[in-house]
Amino acid sequence: MNSEMSATKNSEQMNSITGLKKMWEIRIFEELIQELFDAGELYGTMHLCIGQEATAVGGAGILKQSDWIVSTHRNHGHCIAKGTDIRGMFAEMLGKKTGTNQGKGGSMHIADLDVGNLGSNGIVGAGFPIAAGAALSAQMQGTDQVVLCYAGDGATNEGSFHEALNLASIWQLPVVYFIENNQYGMSSSIEQMVNIDKLSDRATSYGIEGITIDGNDLALVSKTVADAVAKARSGKGPTLIEALTYRHKGHSKSDKLMYRTEAECRHWQKYNDPIVRLETELIQSKQMTPDEIRQLEDSIRKEFTAIVASVKQDEEPTIADLYTHVYAEENR
Repeated sequence: MNSEMSATKNSEQMNSITGLKKMWEIRIFEELIQELFDAGELYGTMHLCIGQEATAVGGAGILKQSDWIVSTHRNHGHCIAKGTDIRGMFAEMLGKKTGTNQGKGGSMHIADLDVGNLGSNGIVGAGFPIAAGAALSAQMQGTDQVVLCYAGDGATNEGSFHEALNLASIWQLPVVYFIENNQYGMSSSIEQMVNIDKLSDRATSYGIEGITIDGNDLALVSKTVADAVAKARSGKGPTLIEALTYRHKGHSKSDKLMYRTEAECRHWQKYNDPIVRLETELIQSKQMTPDEIRQLEDSIRKEFTAIVASVKQDEEPTIADLYTHVYAEENR
């Protein structure tokens, strides 16, 4: 995301065409990562966010560059939406020295402080207190920064969720907690894990606003997040947003999807794919033609394929690199 976009779109809904481009960037990134893994060129685990692109773009995509995000193990979309360098992300996934973390973090630990990406976390629920701490620092230093904290539905059953929301509430911290409810925590349906209809109802316990929205409606997501960010920036405290969405792929690379039916997957993919929905809206409103949309998709795919080919030639970390970034360097 360029700086001009970041400067102009705060507190505004995401432009539909810009949003579609960014969602296609996320999906094609994920598809290429899947291809690399299937070809044996990518090691370690990964968690794809195909089907959840609107929550990333409508959330992180409307922030100022100086604002922060805290992400999860399913993080690629959030990072791309916030402006993290895509080439650096591919390099990180392939373990190259040119990666965002110099090839040491892999899929679940991508960070980019230059664009306000405080990093992803492989520990479920760990982002809640990190976001509260970052928001507290912004409050104490008198900046107008806001933290957008992503988490999955399963994370709301962790103790860190309740502790962080309580602190954020009593201190009125500039943080927005954004729950991507993709219906399953690993292999368990959210309906089996909680005894409430809406996860956003939990906000009531801490005296903050809770909202449940359609997480596959890009305009609605961006409007809801923009309102919550403006509220936090003005000193009126946190908001808990629950965005209903669906991941098309399994929890991680080894998930055989035995816990949900093919009919359920097909229904979400046919009627609730956020990209298909937005494309339909753009065509019906005559903002884009089907040919223009396919040209957009093709151009991104060609660009990213070329990036992957280039990254494969990058330098590999050395044995000596294992001993760097272990301890903080002492200022002398």
